[in-house]
Amino acid sequence: MRYISFFVFTVFGLLSASCSMSQKTKNKYPDPPIATSKTVYPMHFTEAEWKQRLTTDQYYILRQEGTEPAGTGKYDHFYEKGIYYSAASLQPLFSSDTKFNSGTGWPSFFAPINPDAVRLVKDMSYGMERWEVVDSKSGSHLGHVFDDGPAPTGKRYCMNSEALIFVPEGGKPPVSSKQ
Repeated sequence: MRYISFFVFTVFGLLSASCSMSQKTKNKYPDPPIATSKTVYPMHFTEAEWKQRLTTDQYYILRQEGTEPAGTGKYDHFYEKGIYYSAASLQPLFSSDTKFNSGTGWPSFFAPINPDAVRLVKDMSYGMERWEVVDSKSGSHLGHVFDDGPAPTGKRYCMNSEALIFVPEGGKPPVSSKQ
């Protein structure tokens, strides 16, 4: 009887430890919050001010929810160490540590730098259901997230290069010259 009790406690302990480790891995990259039509973003500019702050291509992607053609973005096959910032709010969004080659023609990451850097918005355009990824400070369009990425998250944050500013490891974060 003592051996059976020992066996049961040992198996239970191993299962608990395994579940705990699995939960820790998952929680290392929690999902970003979902935005609704009532979500208020802290950064506000008029459309004229956005046009002044952004290039024509950045404005099209970030403010008009555009998409650059596949394979044309400067960060698609770019693998230097560093941080990718939002071209709209200049906040850090993704680390090169989570970047991977998805083969889709857009820079892809398996997780944002932290879950509060972005928000997810349900996108029902073009007759499909997707999750749009927006900058959490400005609500600006960055790209979409899909459930076909690599471990550990299984996510593919498919971003537009024009929505990002890359700063090499050890470099200074971007600052706006248009205050």
